[in-house]
Amino acid sequence: MPSKRVVIFAGGELSPEYLTLLDEEDFIIGADRGALFLITHGYTPDISVGDFDSIPPGTFEEIQSGSRETITCDAVNKDLTDSEMALDLALNTQPEFILMLGVTGTRIDHTLASIQMMTRALQRQVSCSVMDSHNYVTLTGSQALVEERGYTYVSLLPLTPEVTGITLQGFQYPLTDATLKLGQSLGVSNKLAAPVGTVTIESGLLLIIQSKD
Repeated sequence: MPSKRVVIFAGGELSPEYLTLLDEEDFIIGADRGALFLITHGYTPDISVGDFDSIPPGTFEEIQSGSRETITCDAVNKDLTDSEMALDLALNTQPEFILMLGVTGTRIDHTLASIQMMTRALQRQVSCSVMDSHNYVTLTGSQALVEERGYTYVSLLPLTPEVTGITLQGFQYPLTDATLKLGQSLGVSNKLAAPVGTVTIESGLLLIIQSKD
């Protein structure tokens, strides 16, 4: 029976507090340095994947012995990032939800690529979120519930040239049948006015970013 949730630990920003999010039923994938992070903290990845070019010398054997399965690739001759390889493996398990951790950090190219990769999950009708210490990012093409998670702000950013029919319920600044175009900042720094807010759109893809300083 497929796991309902897959949690990916990649090689970007990682914190021990992320480990408190794990449940026994989770299918855990470690990508590159994320695999070593899990093993070092006493967790066994179901799959460790990547070129493992960002781990200290001599630690690959530790990853192999500490993982249920290890999948490697060449560091140069590859078409996918380690995070995308992990996402592909996650989607293959047919989960209901994928949580990506450690996919943000100092490399803005990797961060943006990981956020855009959520479209892959949406195409497969799988919910997917990117989380770090300051942000929780989701993507919707129809309707999404925004729960109170301890973040200060909720920002809406179009991922397509235009998002139409945006209606917000349970927010400090409501919208009704609004349109956001790529490059506009109208949807930045809203706030929840209820424990759960609802975001509904008619067309396009909309990023929902819960954040705090």
